[in-house]
Parts: sequence; C-alpha cells; structure tokens
Amino acid sequence: MSVIKSRCPVPPEQLPINQYEDVRDSWFYGWGGRSLKGYLKPVVVLWILSWLVTGPIVGASYGPSRYPLPFGLLAAAAALILPGLALAQLYVGWFHVGQRLQQAAVFYEESGWYDGQMWQKPEDILNRDRLIMDYQVKPVLQRVRNTLGCLLALGVALITAWQFL
Repeated sequence: MSVIKSRCPVPPEQLPINQYEDVRDSWFYGWGGRSLKGYLKPVVVLWILSWLVTGPIVGASYGPSRYPLPFGLLAAAAALILPGLALAQLYVGWFHVGQRLQQAAVFYEESGWYDGQMWQKPEDILNRDRLIMDYQVKPVLQRVRNTLGCLLALGVALITAWQFL
C-alpha cells in the first residue's frame, strides 16, 4: 500500500481497490460473494419475511380460507418485491465499484465536493484493478443478474397462473 500511496494523490477511502475491499467485506454487499448456499439463504429469508407484509394485504382481497390458491399465488409474487429490491441494491453497489476498477482514470475529491480531480492510473495498477474486475466483481454481477432474472420469471409465472384461475 505504501508504494501506491506514494504515487497516488487519491485519498485511501476513494481508491477503487479499497472501495472493492470495503464492498467485499461489508455485511450487506459481501453477501454477493458468498458460496451459493450463503448467497441464496438471504434471498429466501427476505422472501419469507415479505410474507408478513404481503400476506395480510393480499388476504384483504382473497381470504386464505376462501380462496387459498389465488391468495398463495399473489402473496408469493408480491413477496418477491423485497428480495428483488435488495438484489437491485446489491447489484448497484458492486456495479459502481466495478466501474471504478475498470476505468483508466479515477475521479476523486481532495477535501470536498468542489475540488474534484482526475488521477490517471499507472499501467500496473490498472491491470491489477481490471483483473479484480474480471475475476472477482463480474461473477458477482452475473450471479445477481441471473437471480433477478429468475425472480422476475417466477413473479410473471405466478401472476400468469393467477390470471388463469
């Protein structure tokens, strides 16, 4: 780090490599880089917790005892919203860091919003950052995109099934 710091005017908290490490190690964004089981568990937990909100709302129109199938289909589809929003936020955070890793020049602020500067990354740092983007960040982004696609397809399937009742 001292080699980079001596050549780099960017404050440490604004360096793309440090932002990547912060995202990777955070309790929320770190979820994207976990094993498949560790990644899917929060999605399922959020979906189940969402039933606490969507169940009563859907139950007001389709009583579970009188209309169990429409209730189940609509509540399950509506409960996909919270995990979808969490995954969208996860994607945005990783995407932002990935873009900063990918860029050859980094925008930074020395002391406030009014004094922004650009720092051209040296070739060795640019290569390192792009390797991190290709082998660490892109797989997370692809996983989140795939999961969002699956949630969307599942939601459409549940609503379509409800319409044919």
